[in-house]
Amino acid sequence: MKTYNIIILAKQVPDTRNVGKDAMKADGTINRAVLPAIFNPEDLNALEQALRIKDKFPGTTVRILTMGPGRAADIIREGLFRGADGGILLTDRAFAGSDTLATSYALAQALKKIGDVDIIIAGRQAIDGDTAQVGPQVAEKLALPQITYVEEVIDLKDKAITVKRRLENGVETVRCKLPLVITVNGSAPDCRARNAKRLMKYKHAKTITELQKENEDYTHMYNERAGLNIPEWTVNDIETDASQLGLTGSPTKVKTIENVVLSAKDSKVISAADADIEAMMMELLESHTIG
Repeated sequence: MKTYNIIILAKQVPDTRNVGKDAMKADGTINRAVLPAIFNPEDLNALEQALRIKDKFPGTTVRILTMGPGRAADIIREGLFRGADGGILLTDRAFAGSDTLATSYALAQALKKIGDVDIIIAGRQAIDGDTAQVGPQVAEKLALPQITYVEEVIDLKDKAITVKRRLENGVETVRCKLPLVITVNGSAPDCRARNAKRLMKYKHAKTITELQKENEDYTHMYNERAGLNIPEWTVNDIETDASQLGLTGSPTKVKTIENVVLSAKDSKVISAADADIEAMMMELLESHTIG
């Protein structure tokens, strides 16, 4: 039976449900240190699609590729708990401040090093940016075909995949040859829960940086159980052009930041009459509350 090599492009994102006044730095980048970090929701939808392929084609490998600070290894462990086979953390200060262009460049270069990938799957977009650009940009940089807004993998035979896309006014069925890049909608099935046995097996999985801080009582395990070692790549491990990395390689610039705090100071009761509703709408537009 045919097996497939699948890479999930996943991101650890700040929980935007808990954004406070210190969420942004003066240079316009996110102050991730003060925000709780979570597995980007739509990347979990992407992981589920990969795991369903793995269920159908035993021997298929599913690995997570993520770029971020050291703590981003948490989402690789989370992927292992749910059924992934491994992951790679792309981390270096040179990547700091990357916009979608610099991020997709670094990920594409890492994917070139990985090589021999049949399917690259990512969530449609990350909740900290909502741009939906990284997946398509990676596809362009690798000169691969892409299918966006995927809701379900319908069929996979040899070197072609058939998927259902969820569009604004309906659905579309698309067939494409491998290799390719897929981005998955949040309307796709939720990712399966953690598996208790896998949680016990991989709870001590570490990157080399994390291992250096580990208690010596556990270090022997990493020589005996290779699956506990999470590869950690820096700019020195992939072929890159420094001018395309980090803030230097990011044409997107934040000009100003404004903290807006909404508070209820008073209330107004209006009737259901069209004139009253129209007057209220005009008042809200003039105060820039909406529009």
